Amino acid sequence: MPQSSDRKKRKKLLLIGGVAGFVLTIVLVLASGHMIALTNTDQFCVTCHVMKPFRQAWLASPHGGNNPQGVVAQCVDCHLPHGTLVEYVVAKAYTGTHDVIMNMIIDPYTHDWGANRANREKFTYDNSCRKCHTRLQAPKMGIKAILAHREYLRKENKLRCVKCHEHVGHKDMMYYVNKYFNRDSQPN
Repeated sequence: MPQSSDRKKRKKLLLIGGVAGFVLTIVLVLASGHMIALTNTDQFCVTCHVMKPFRQAWLASPHGGNNPQGVVAQCVDCHLPHGTLVEYVVAKAYTGTHDVIMNMIIDPYTHDWGANRANREKFTYDNSCRKCHTRLQAPKMGIKAILAHREYLRKENKLRCVKCHEHVGHKDMMYYVNKYFNRDSQPN
């Protein structure tokens, strides 16, 4: 008889543990989804004060809503890959960690932000651009743009979107950086 009672207790504990594990899993999934959504906004990115001039430059650009349609691309729309969910989350975790560490170790007033801009291909993804810009050979484009995009689409060159469209996401970025960090203000 005591063995039967022990079995019932084990089953009950297993059931309670299983239900608690299930509920905890649901809470973690929902919380992580909420955290991803919460950290996908420009308001979150600008909590690091070094991002303020980049936000100003972004707001002045077409991607910051300064366009006839009023379309706004968030930081993550350009600066995270739009492949698989795993690729996105891994890049988000890496980029976020890297940015926090860099914000602790660099002096933003003496840092060479222009060098960062020269490396923009490392933190701006073509599949991010292509998520929104699907018509790369629209009839209203000039012949040079049509030919350049045709070569790109045929993979005849190794160019990336930001190689040709270098100022698209942050208009007059260096002007805002220099102004914010009290340097001699000079446009790009």
